[in-house]
Amino acid sequence: MTSHEKILVTSALPYANGPLHIGHIAGAYLPADIYVRYQRMMGRDVVHVCGTDEHGVAITIAAEKAKKSPKEFVDFYWAQMNATFAKAGISFDIFSRTTTPEHYPISQEFFLTMHKKDLLVEKAVKQLYCPNDKRFLADRYVEGTCPHCGTPGARGDQCEACGKWIDPLELIDPKCMVCGTRPEIRETKHFFIPLGRFQEQVKAWLDTKKNWRDNVLNFCYGWIKEGLTDRAITRDITWGVPVPLPGYEGKVLYVWFDAPIGYISATQVWAKRLGQPDKWKEYWQNPKTKLVHFIGKDNIVFHAIVWPAMLMAQDGYILPADIPANEFLNLEGRKLSTSRNFAVWLHEYLEKFPPDPLRYTLAANLPEGKDADFSWKDFQTRNNSELADILGNFINRTLTFVKKNYGNRVPAAGTLSERDRRTLEIIKSWPQKLSADYERYEFRRATQDLMDLARHANKYFNDEEPWRTLKMDRKRCDTTIHICLHLCKALAVLMSPTLPFSAARIWKMLNLSGEVEKQNWLTAPAEPLPVNHQLNEPEILFTKIEDETIAPEIARLQEALQRMEQTAQSTVESPQSNPEQSAAAQKPLIPIETFQQLDLRVAEILAVEKVPKADKLLKLSIRVGTEERQLIAGIAQHYQPEELVGKKVVIVANLQPAKIRGIESQGMILAASTEDGKLAIVAPEREIASGAKVK
Repeated sequence: MTSHEKILVTSALPYANGPLHIGHIAGAYLPADIYVRYQRMMGRDVVHVCGTDEHGVAITIAAEKAKKSPKEFVDFYWAQMNATFAKAGISFDIFSRTTTPEHYPISQEFFLTMHKKDLLVEKAVKQLYCPNDKRFLADRYVEGTCPHCGTPGARGDQCEACGKWIDPLELIDPKCMVCGTRPEIRETKHFFIPLGRFQEQVKAWLDTKKNWRDNVLNFCYGWIKEGLTDRAITRDITWGVPVPLPGYEGKVLYVWFDAPIGYISATQVWAKRLGQPDKWKEYWQNPKTKLVHFIGKDNIVFHAIVWPAMLMAQDGYILPADIPANEFLNLEGRKLSTSRNFAVWLHEYLEKFPPDPLRYTLAANLPEGKDADFSWKDFQTRNNSELADILGNFINRTLTFVKKNYGNRVPAAGTLSERDRRTLEIIKSWPQKLSADYERYEFRRATQDLMDLARHANKYFNDEEPWRTLKMDRKRCDTTIHICLHLCKALAVLMSPTLPFSAARIWKMLNLSGEVEKQNWLTAPAEPLPVNHQLNEPEILFTKIEDETIAPEIARLQEALQRMEQTAQSTVESPQSNPEQSAAAQKPLIPIETFQQLDLRVAEILAVEKVPKADKLLKLSIRVGTEERQLIAGIAQHYQPEELVGKKVVIVANLQPAKIRGIESQGMILAASTEDGKLAIVAPEREIASGAKVK
């Protein structure tokens, strides 16, 4: 941190077409908030910006269905998200939006700069056009019969039944989703970023990021190996940032182009509110600013390849220093499904439970290196067994002891024992320990280390037995309680980034001045409470959550699952379903000896490339133990090559080699069919060595 004067932190702009769920929070908002709160307490110049992403076709379609204008629609979700974030303790310096007056000029400036530098290409493309509505139809404005599985009602981007991507021009019997008219094929022109021109520059920049998470670098290098291609940055709709060139009326900047520029416009709004309109430049155009993007893995390509290329094309802007992208958070062992209400909505959670137990549960299990899972039972266990029984228990037993036996005043410490000195050394060292975690974006480890401090505190209390020394050695008891109160203060300071509401309550109980979140991270924990300092009344910090409290939440998710399974079953029974799937349950039983002939092994995917002229096939280079081999997998329509590099999978290792499209395949990767018709690769639940035998 010594080389940086300022820190600019961004959280991915949430799309303003629905409420926030816990997957969003675990991905880009809670880790960013913890990091920013910590940096503020370190006394650093840090700004945290975010805002709603409010343009694009999905907004216009949702607004039409709701019988609202796009502006009315996004206004509602901006207000809901803003209030929800505040209740959850996500402390942005600015929560802006991409429909502010500041956003349009800076987005157009980015476009015009690239246009003037001849860094854009214009191409004629064929698109579907509705003659009735007199407009080109973006992918989600078209529906028809899927050309792959024959299911009706498929959209012009993806079939919900089979999960395959669709070119709108391939749809059978397409129709406009607004008026039902059969569209025509017409030619239109659009601007593209020729990303290939930036490939070497982007790669050279990525090569300097030795400390980045493997999932981010592997993803980026996978894209670069495939070769960066032209990417469209304009659309034929009216809702968005207008293309700032004469003759292009009715065209807007593609939402993915203007969305990351929203980080800059948000900082401009923040600076104006401070009365210093040019202050944003001190962050975005200062080489000593550390720019950190907190995102989910689905945004890696935009933030680590496309956005840096856009910034490189401008003059004087800094590039991201870190992009700690998280994997996905699953729910009760399954992928979240917002469309089927299989989710924990944040605003609904906050109506029933306090924010800190959720913040703690998510922080303790963030999907930092691989997908993680949230379950209501785990939430209950962490609240009851860790927050209540460890952290809350220590605070309560200390403060109630002081109230009962010391008139709610801090006793003086006497002669220190070896155990006292060890405990004070722990208090002194813990801020640096947690700092190391936070600077490496290891929030799960930091959460564990925080709770370990509470464990040390409980052990010290138990080992010292103040209830006994109160009667037998009052001065020893005084010293013990003095140090326990010191631990309470240290815990309040060090838990503030993760548990801000509970930390503030401890601070109030300790009757300390100022706000805990404004204390110095390194020095405040080491400072004991003044002797004879008057404390406030103790309160229960964390209330235990009973089974009957979470039972309705579990039941709601089970109902959603049942509906999903019924939908999946009706799809299977449909005459358009895959006959191989329908017959799966009818396969004959086999003896155990037959199964034992299979050699199932864990393999690590080293490289992936598409098989030429084969839409469904990928060629995988894998490592099985010390052996490297290749296999062909029919998963190209379910996984992008860059998603797979570095993953651990399960393969049939002793399958007889076969030639597929002239390429030898030395094994078979295992995959399952999900409820929505997509394929999901079978992968180990936890980290395990390549070559391990699957039993």
